[in-house]
Amino acid sequence: MKDLKVKNYLFQAIDRTIMETILDKETAKGIWDSMKQKYQGSTKVKRAQLQALRREFEILGMKEGEKVNEYFSRTLTIANKMKAHGERMEQLVIIEKILRSMTSKYDYVVCSIEESNNLTTMTIDELQRSLLVHEQRMIGHSSGSGEEQVLKVALED
Repeated sequence: MKDLKVKNYLFQAIDRTIMETILDKETAKGIWDSMKQKYQGSTKVKRAQLQALRREFEILGMKEGEKVNEYFSRTLTIANKMKAHGERMEQLVIIEKILRSMTSKYDYVVCSIEESNNLTTMTIDELQRSLLVHEQRMIGHSSGSGEEQVLKVALED
C-alpha cells in the first residue's frame, strides 16, 4: 500500500513526457532509481559538466551593448549551475569576475567601485545596484538634456 502511494506521488510530480519512459517500473524504488540514473548522472558526467561550466565562467564577458541586468543574469545563471554541481562559489569570486569582465565603457565605474568599496563585504545585489545607477546615468548623458531633445526633434521636423 505504501509503495502504491509513493508511486502515485511520483506520477503526479513527473512530467508526462518523462512518465512514458518509466511506466514499465513496478515499484516506487524502481521508478526512483531509474529517474536518478537518467537525470542525476554519474560522477564522471558531473565532473565533465562542472568543467564545462568553469570554462564558460572563465571566458564569460559582457557583450557590447548588453545591459547590466542582462549580464548579471547570464553570470549568475552559470554561477548557480556551478553551485548545483557542487562548486563552491563565493560572492567575492562572482563580484571580481563581473568587475573584470565589464565592457571598457565601464572602466571608470569599475575603478571607482574597487577604490571606494570593500569587495570582501560587498554583496552581488549592491554591485548590481551601483552598476545600474551608472548605466542609467550613461543613458541619460547619451540622450542629452530635455532641452537638447526638444531641439533635436525641432530640427528633424
